[in-house]
Amino acid sequence: MIYGYARVSTNAQDLAAQIGQLEAAGYERIFHDKLSGLNTDRPRLRKLLEEAARGDIVITPAIDRLSRDTADLLTFARDLKAAGVALRYLAELIIDTSSELADVVLAVLGLAAKLEHKRLGSAGRPAGRRRTG
Repeated sequence: MIYGYARVSTNAQDLAAQIGQLEAAGYERIFHDKLSGLNTDRPRLRKLLEEAARGDIVITPAIDRLSRDTADLLTFARDLKAAGVALRYLAELIIDTSSELADVVLAVLGLAAKLEHKRLGSAGRPAGRRRTG
């Protein structure tokens, strides 16, 4: 079975582009959440992780759709690998979760996703500069 997973942070955001990417990649069943990537308690992700079984593949448009927290990302990847489930990221095709280097690559990309989240949260203000009133 090929599962797709898409996520946006808020109800105001649209999943259409991600779902289109997953359709092009050939998913058979899709799960999606409209919650922050820092939130690990995502109902549809939890359901996907429960359903995926040995020999299945989970695809997601990009690594930050699965998680924006490095530790959580590595936990998801480890749990899927232990269950015999392959994990693929459409934007980061270099990641092969069956490789021994997968944890290193995931850690670096997870850290980048977390830093991007912090940058986006600063509302476009350069780091280190504060408004004065």
